[in-house]
Amino acid sequence: MLEIRNLHAGYGSVEILRGIDLDVHAGEIVAVLGSNGVGKSTLNNNISALYKPFSGTVRFEGEEISGLSSSEVVKRGVIQVMEGRRCFGHLTVEENLLTGTYTRNLSRADTAVALERVYHYFPRLKTRRASQAGYTSGGEQQMTAVGRALMANPKMILLDEPSMGLAPQIVEEVFNIVKDLNEKEKVTFLIAEQNTNMALKYADYGYIMESGRIVMDGAAEDLRTNEDVKE
Repeated sequence: MLEIRNLHAGYGSVEILRGIDLDVHAGEIVAVLGSNGVGKSTLNNNISALYKPFSGTVRFEGEEISGLSSSEVVKRGVIQVMEGRRCFGHLTVEENLLTGTYTRNLSRADTAVALERVYHYFPRLKTRRASQAGYTSGGEQQMTAVGRALMANPKMILLDEPSMGLAPQIVEEVFNIVKDLNEKEKVTFLIAEQNTNMALKYADYGYIMESGRIVMDGAAEDLRTNEDVKE
C-alpha cells in the first residue's frame, strides 16, 4: 500500500531523513520507533505532503504522491493525526469530528451515519459531543483527533506519538481502539511512537529509527524480544 524508497528530507537546508526505505501492506499496523528527534514526525509529514522531500519516492497504492498537495493526499485516503492532537480548541468535539468530512461532500444523512460510526468506537466522545474540545482531557482530545481522521474515510492513518502526555490506562485504551479499527474497519496504520513496548504489542511490523535512518526492522514480536531493542 505504501512504498518509500531512498527518501531524503528535512527542513530548509537541514537534512533529517537519510535514505529511508519502508513498506506498509494493506491491513497492517506498522510502528516506526525511536527517541524524540530521530525523524519520525518528519517522515509522516513527508508522506502526507505537508513537506516535499529532497529526493526519493513515496508511493501510495502504486502512485507517486510526494508531488501532490496535502489535500490531494487526504482525498486518496491518507490521513495524518499529528503529534499533540491539534484539535480546534474553540470548537465542540462534534464540530471537530465534522471537519473530517470536509473533502467528502456528504449528505446530512450520510454525515449522521459517519458520526454514529465514530461514536460506536469512541462512546466517551458521544457524551462529550457538545463540550469545547479545548476543555476536554488529553485522552479525549486524542480520541477526537483519531475520530476526526475516521470521519475522512481513511485507507491509512498516520498516527504520530499517540501516547504522548497520556496516562498509561488511556494509552492502552487508545491502542485498543486502533486495533479495533484495524480489524473491523480494515484501516491500515503507520504509528510513529517512542513507547516501544506499547507499540510493538499492537503492531504487526516495526522499524527502528536512529539519526534519520532505519537501523533495524522486522516482525513486531521479533523486535519485542530483541535485546538491542530492549536496551
